[in-house]
Amino acid sequence: MTTIALLSQSFDMAHLVEPIRRAAPQLRVALHGEPGAAEAEIAACWDPPRGALAAMPNLRLIHSIAAGVDNILSDPALPARPLCRVVDPQHARGMSEFVMWGVLHFHRQLDLVMRNQREAHWFRPRQSHPSRCTVGVMGLGEIGARVAADLRDAGFSVRGWARQPRVLDGIDVFAGEAGLAPFLRGTDTLVCLLPLTAQTRGILNRHTFDQLKPDARLIHVGRGEHLVTDDLMAALDSGRLGGAIVDVFAAEPLPPGDPIWRAPNLVVTPHMASVASEETIGEQIAQNALRLLAGHTLLNVVDLKRGY
Repeated sequence: MTTIALLSQSFDMAHLVEPIRRAAPQLRVALHGEPGAAEAEIAACWDPPRGALAAMPNLRLIHSIAAGVDNILSDPALPARPLCRVVDPQHARGMSEFVMWGVLHFHRQLDLVMRNQREAHWFRPRQSHPSRCTVGVMGLGEIGARVAADLRDAGFSVRGWARQPRVLDGIDVFAGEAGLAPFLRGTDTLVCLLPLTAQTRGILNRHTFDQLKPDARLIHVGRGEHLVTDDLMAALDSGRLGGAIVDVFAAEPLPPGDPIWRAPNLVVTPHMASVASEETIGEQIAQNALRLLAGHTLLNVVDLKRGY
């Protein structure tokens, strides 16, 4: 019987056993360390232990349990096997909802309202039309394009930045390294939805923040490694950035003693912007496992050169 092994060094994978079994009862599912897991032909992963995949002699397919794969690609001993990811059709909707909330949080000055409440200070912030707020979306893939379009439809002035030129109705698109500086200079609220690659690692840094409009805001829902946290905290402390919402961190869960919890005008959320359902994860892993066994084309295969 073909076995799917569930591997992670930082996340409890037990809740995915039954969804995969329901989707493909003919397959065996084992957690890392259980009998038979080391001989599995398929590995479903999130942050797998370094070297664990290379130690599986029968491995034929590696499958992320999410859209991101950087935590798998970072393994220096990663074996040369097909790598697939989960693509949830509802993921873009959930992400768009979260970003819309974040943009409105700052646009309607709810951060100021919440601070005033703590001080028992009654003050009504002035309202302005959404078109007076320019939202810049970094990353215009399937999710980023949906987020940008929804913000446009809500009346915000929207611009986007992508690796390659794109045409999106009603959205000013900047592309490549040459387009980054002019993109940033016109942005009031910056939204990061980039994939993690060698080129985007650490892109949310002091140099980037300094190019934004004064008192700009940040909504970070990309990957934890995009953000240089010391630079963010310095920008918030100095007032260069007016506020931030950060949903992803390089080390998760965020340790209780991390100073970023107490940074001024920063909202920390626990990697909750948009999460695929257990059933969707189980069905897609099972479907690709069955396609592998039947010799059919795999779905949602990662381009290893691009990293997504």
